[in-house]
Amino acid sequence: MKNDKILLDHGSGGKIANQLIADIMLPAFNNPFLAQLNDGAILNLKSGRLAFSTDSYVVDPIFFPGGNIGDLAVNGTVNDIAMCGAVPQYLSAGFIIEEGFLIKDLEKIISAMSVAAKKADVLIVTGDTKVVPKGAADKIFINTSGIGIIPDNIHIAGDMAQPGDQILLSGTIADHGVTILSQREGLAFESPIESDSAPLNHMVRDMLAASIDIHVLRDPTRGGVGTTLNEIAAQSQVGIRISENSIPVKKPVAGLCELLGLDPLYVANEGKLLAFVKKDHAEKVLRPMRKNPLGKDACIIGDVVSDHPGMVIMKTPIGGERIVDMLTGEQLPRIC
Repeated sequence: MKNDKILLDHGSGGKIANQLIADIMLPAFNNPFLAQLNDGAILNLKSGRLAFSTDSYVVDPIFFPGGNIGDLAVNGTVNDIAMCGAVPQYLSAGFIIEEGFLIKDLEKIISAMSVAAKKADVLIVTGDTKVVPKGAADKIFINTSGIGIIPDNIHIAGDMAQPGDQILLSGTIADHGVTILSQREGLAFESPIESDSAPLNHMVRDMLAASIDIHVLRDPTRGGVGTTLNEIAAQSQVGIRISENSIPVKKPVAGLCELLGLDPLYVANEGKLLAFVKKDHAEKVLRPMRKNPLGKDACIIGDVVSDHPGMVIMKTPIGGERIVDMLTGEQLPRIC
């Protein structure tokens, strides 16, 4: 490709637009469905229930320790499908690119998406590219949609939490949000902080193989663990009790949150999950989680109760309790 920057012509649908697709998109996402270059992908799916999800990614900065906007977009949609108990199969990818964006940066992003899709064992089968005039967007925005197949014996939803369930968390919280914030502010640490962006579908597969008595799965992205727990408490009309001492936070992450007055409970994650599991199955589910590198720090952080429905109560390190409210505003805009 002769140009080193994105031009408005790259979004025209003409020769230069087709060249962008042929030179960058198709080699990275090559598969028989995409290669047909139809207006949509024609897919052969098993009969049964499907999970379908879509999300848009506008993160700033677009490159950060542990990933970039490309693999974040793939992992995010893969995880949303997996949280339905589904096996992710196919993704779409839509790009809104600002005129003047560097081709070499687009190639890095596309390459990261290709690697992420292979790790998650999904195919990117259709997509779209639009180029807008300089100043009409901030570098690049990506939308990904995806579908997955839900096995017949799996029934997972936000309104299925039951009193007696134990709440499992797959690892340390707030890594992604703090990484993005530190990059924006030019902050450096003795111990490196990286985004936790990762596909969780393989870990979910192993969890469900250990037990189908998982009632709720959720990845606590925007709004963090605190907001996600409130959403589930409201959907299921149950109370939730958690222990602050049980929630793992890396020291550098906790330190920056304290410095800036942020509560780690409300900072975004991109590679963690919460699982609500029948009490006598919790340890069975924890074992495969801890065998997976993405769940090596998995732990039980609390349980579901019939008291105070719709509320989340947290036991503090000094023995007191506080209400964990729903986040009412955006602590860190453009982190996903």
